[in-house]
Amino acid sequence: QVQLVESGGGLVQAGGSLRLSCATSRRTFSSYTRGWFRQAPGKEREFVAAISWSGGSTYYSDSVKGRFTISRDTAKNMVYLQMNSLKLEDTAVYYCAASTLRLPAVQLSGPHDYDYWGQGTQVTVSS
Repeated sequence: QVQLVESGGGLVQAGGSLRLSCATSRRTFSSYTRGWFRQAPGKEREFVAAISWSGGSTYYSDSVKGRFTISRDTAKNMVYLQMNSLKLEDTAVYYCAASTLRLPAVQLSGPHDYDYWGQGTQVTVSS
């Protein structure tokens, strides 16, 4: 039963931009902290960004800080990841996730902190 659905991935040149979207039909997800993770071939899944249920706090990994922006539209039950100045090393499958833990976004940076996951969307950055 898929509860989170990512979209917006694709092929982009280095320096370009993409916006990922994460949709869910479950209204309860509007009260969960939401995150984005990514996994490159042969590597572990790594944290990218998180946003609190209210949207009032965000947290980013050092590798994307200043280039990526996470946001949410609670009314539409959507979460977004705006990715600018993309680099070759950003190439990965990107996953949307939701956490039921009542903790600040800065404390929710591990995959084990999240209860629900999407199936992922591929982002490929070319030179």
